[in-house]
Amino acid sequence: MRISLVAALAFLTAWSGSPAGAAEITLIAPGGIRAVIEQLIPDFEAKTGHTVKATFGSGKGTHAQVARGDAFDVPVVQPPYDDVIASGHVVTSSATPLATVSVGIAVRAGAPKPDISSDDAVRRVLLAANSLAYPNPALGAAAGVSFEATLQKLGIAEAMKPKLRLAARGAGAMAMLAKGETELGVTFVSEIVTEPGVEAVGPLPRDVSPPTGLVAFVSAQAKDPDAAKALVSFLSSPEAAPVYRTHGMEPGGP
Repeated sequence: MRISLVAALAFLTAWSGSPAGAAEITLIAPGGIRAVIEQLIPDFEAKTGHTVKATFGSGKGTHAQVARGDAFDVPVVQPPYDDVIASGHVVTSSATPLATVSVGIAVRAGAPKPDISSDDAVRRVLLAANSLAYPNPALGAAAGVSFEATLQKLGIAEAMKPKLRLAARGAGAMAMLAKGETELGVTFVSEIVTEPGVEAVGPLPRDVSPPTGLVAFVSAQAKDPDAAKALVSFLSSPEAAPVYRTHGMEPGGP
């Protein structure tokens, strides 16, 4: 009995467990959004049949990957992103705000949480601390860049220098804090709430530490542009909003 080509292809698709037209989507993003994306990926894959391969680095590093033209389908970057647009490696019109995240202060789990509700309160807390860990801005950590700008705005950058301890990333800063190596820790709130042994005091005041945005693009060289668009749409959907909030982020743009 002869089997038609269409029937044979349908059989092979069903046998392999992969729906016809399924694509592997590569995504690059800063570490501050890692926990959210890793939680959302399984739902997206179940709904679409696509698979997502995500890699995470620093904010500056993600910009550099786009500028170099590294292979990816969806990059998530932090504004300003003139360099990303100028590279020609993304579809400019595809820019989609996903969420904003604030830099926050953390303490060891169970430790008293100081008042950081105002600029003056934050200044007092930082000057009173004997040590503080934060992600190294020289390695491209956006939270570290933001925090150093905050110290300048507060007028205490020089006074804080002897107290500061650098970590490679936000998770590293939180690990130092959890081990008792520092009294306070600073990174994006989204990274504080996912790390064991530490607790978020809260975000820094907006006037000295504006929230950082996260914007997704479709790559100009996306292997399957429709699949890439579907992922960007899902990451910015109302369905995704509660996941961002659970991880200390605010869905949408600033």
